[in-house]
Amino acid sequence: MADDLGLPILPTSVPGLTLRPLTVDDVEAYHELIVRNREYLTRHGDYEEMKVATRESVARDFEGPPDWNLRFGLRLEDQLVGRADINPVDPPRYSIGYWLDEGATGRGYMTAACAALIDFARVRLGATDVFAGVTHGNDRSVAVLERLGFCAVADFERYTRFYLSLHADQG
Repeated sequence: MADDLGLPILPTSVPGLTLRPLTVDDVEAYHELIVRNREYLTRHGDYEEMKVATRESVARDFEGPPDWNLRFGLRLEDQLVGRADINPVDPPRYSIGYWLDEGATGRGYMTAACAALIDFARVRLGATDVFAGVTHGNDRSVAVLERLGFCAVADFERYTRFYLSLHADQG
């Protein structure tokens, strides 16, 4: 199954949880998700743009994205509960970014979603390497990456960079 942009709807290992490309049709639900999670998303000093996000700014971003990231909404049944992006850093090297509704944490949703997104990147995009950055103090995001097999490879002032090899000979 695919959306109107040609990107597929990605199933996950969690029943009822899928990744669907975010489109302008998702502006209202996405903005509501941001509003519910502003404090949660910005507590480590990241996602600062969420503090000032409006319906109009979300619509502008969805209508004319400022980058080449592939944006997916995490849907539990039909409810939008988060976002996960795959970003072409220097193909075949990619990075992932993600966030989840605070009320949906602790259930394995993001681990399942990122596993599906990484598999999509490997199979459909030919990804060989995936990176992620996690702001210091965001232990839940670190735990997601560790469950997926990422290793910390660099520590910076505000965040740690993680790495996962998708090379066939390494696993």
